[in-house]
Amino acid sequence: MTFTIEGFSASKRERQLVLLRLIRERGGLEATEAAKHTGASLETIRRDMRSLEEQGLIRRGHGVAHPIESGSYETALAFRSTNNADEKARIATHAVEHLGDARTVFLDEGFQTQLVAARLPEGEPLTVVTSSLPVVDILVPRTDVQVILLGGRVRANTLGVVDHWAADMLRTFNIDLAFVGANGVSVDYGLSTPDPAVAVVKAAAVKASRRRIFVGAHHKFSSRTFVRFAEVDDFDLLITGRELTSSAANAVTSAGAHLVRV
Repeated sequence: MTFTIEGFSASKRERQLVLLRLIRERGGLEATEAAKHTGASLETIRRDMRSLEEQGLIRRGHGVAHPIESGSYETALAFRSTNNADEKARIATHAVEHLGDARTVFLDEGFQTQLVAARLPEGEPLTVVTSSLPVVDILVPRTDVQVILLGGRVRANTLGVVDHWAADMLRTFNIDLAFVGANGVSVDYGLSTPDPAVAVVKAAAVKASRRRIFVGAHHKFSSRTFVRFAEVDDFDLLITGRELTSSAANAVTSAGAHLVRV
């Protein structure tokens, strides 16, 4: 969708809202492309992007502005399936190598854990507890996997099951291994997610599991969203892509966490 500001008549706030909408819809936007779609000058767009970054609404890198998830905004599952796709595939492939002796596994909601589900080895019986409807679709056809879907409200954005019903169900389980995602990972602010209803399920899964592995792309790091549900050292392993910078990786490992870049 194209938004045009005729004759620069829009106010600064209106122009920035249009710009923010474009960035969120596309998942990433160059300043030159934004200028073309808004009708504003390149320098004006750059100033607007700096302002949006200062407000904590976007992050800029390599000439591209990306949206930051918050309590009022979260990327849709369709976007996540195409964003950093190669990196997410590598993460999922490495993640299943750490299954070990686990026979009961929790798979979180999100596209990254769908990729993990699709790579679970065949031939060994597993019980998979999940808050993700797409994970159910992937695993139900397998005769060697028993699938337990948590009960609760389904979020249209991610097709994940949330709220206290799901968390209460998790508290009755003793799970060998949990694969958990997050919207933000930070040494100072922990692992976080924009939605409190999601956070309560993730926190319950972390507590119910003997081993915990974070799986998520590099852009999750050094970010924070609305609700903290765990700390980095609550996890036995954090798996991300080699796209994560060495300085960001060192910050995590210096805090005592075990991090692998694949």
